[in-house]
Amino acid sequence: MNKSSALAFLFLGTATLLHAQTASQPAYVTDAVSDSARPAADKQLDNDRKPAALIAFAGIKPGDNVADVMPGGGYFTRIFSKVVGAKGHVYAIVPEVYAAKAPPERLKSIHALVADPAYSGNTRLDIRPYDRLDVGAPLDVVWTSQNYHDVYGAVSVFSVDGSTGPEQAGKLDAAVFKALKPGGVFIVIDHVAKPGSGEQDAHTLHRIDPAVVIAQAKAAGFVLEAQSELLSNPQDGHDKSVFAPEIKGHTDKFVLKFRKPMHSSKTDP
Repeated sequence: MNKSSALAFLFLGTATLLHAQTASQPAYVTDAVSDSARPAADKQLDNDRKPAALIAFAGIKPGDNVADVMPGGGYFTRIFSKVVGAKGHVYAIVPEVYAAKAPPERLKSIHALVADPAYSGNTRLDIRPYDRLDVGAPLDVVWTSQNYHDVYGAVSVFSVDGSTGPEQAGKLDAAVFKALKPGGVFIVIDHVAKPGSGEQDAHTLHRIDPAVVIAQAKAAGFVLEAQSELLSNPQDGHDKSVFAPEIKGHTDKFVLKFRKPMHSSKTDP
């Protein structure tokens, strides 16, 4: 990404961008975060992850169909389940390639979550390829947190044979666009990389330049509606791995909110 692209990102549509800090948090969001069924280990992360403000920013509400792509242990999946309620549904989507390559213990938590009576009524696990996210119902929101860089950077456990990292990320964006209903929202949260860092930092530092994500999402047909600095950390120099002890859990993160237009000349892939 060249210098002019980076500057374009910095100044992009500032008059129309929203900030989660100023968004109100509906009771169904705060109730979901405070729900007693959530593990104590999850609640200990809330101060850093700010789930209530992020979900209010995304606009997730009761009755929504939400896909949590690459859900990890299900931190956000659990909260989404309580927010959307009995009339909504949550799909925890694990990429097929990850399920095949990752150690089985990595998936134990998400398997346990979808079997837990506290969540099983409206939550299911789907293992599917990057480029096919059709869950059988039009989605209101697709969410991915701290994972886009792994796809773009072709991190080995996510890498698809015969497809480079940027191509894989492009396929993911196109699949998200197709799976969302018109007007649906795509949320991407990830660790900030230096402008122009490209694939290398995504692979080694587990970071990505937000301008890259914006360009790829736009190429898939999305409109960048808003961004938030809720998870920003100006003390992060963007030069260390996100797993470095001095920065782990406190990296500078971007939050991007894309929307699929209600009417678009872009043809679904």
